[in-house]
Amino acid sequence: MAVRAVRGAIQLDHDDRDHLLAGVTDLIKAVLEQNNLAVDDLISMLFTATPDLHSEFPALAARELGIVDVPLMCAAEIDVVGAMPRVVRLLAHVDTLRGKNEIQHVYLGGAAALRKDIAQ
Repeated sequence: MAVRAVRGAIQLDHDDRDHLLAGVTDLIKAVLEQNNLAVDDLISMLFTATPDLHSEFPALAARELGIVDVPLMCAAEIDVVGAMPRVVRLLAHVDTLRGKNEIQHVYLGGAAALRKDIAQ
């Protein structure tokens, strides 16, 4: 087993609590599924949100999925002029047998434009 970092992001259509939680839920599920991970493989998860998102903590989506014994943290992205709006980013630290080159980073919706080189 090795500790690996898995990245992901989703751009939301608007800042609404239910929409944010649904989008982040989709992101978490996609990260787990595409990397063949179980909740027990998670070490920690860091979520960031652009300053225009403030309707809910993105980590709540993980708790509502049953991820209750994994340390979670939310933070605000730096407010860079011209940056993509309404984006939640995820950095998950996981235990896995996969090599670095086998990790599938997940960028959903408009967030795929953030990392065209690795977006699925």
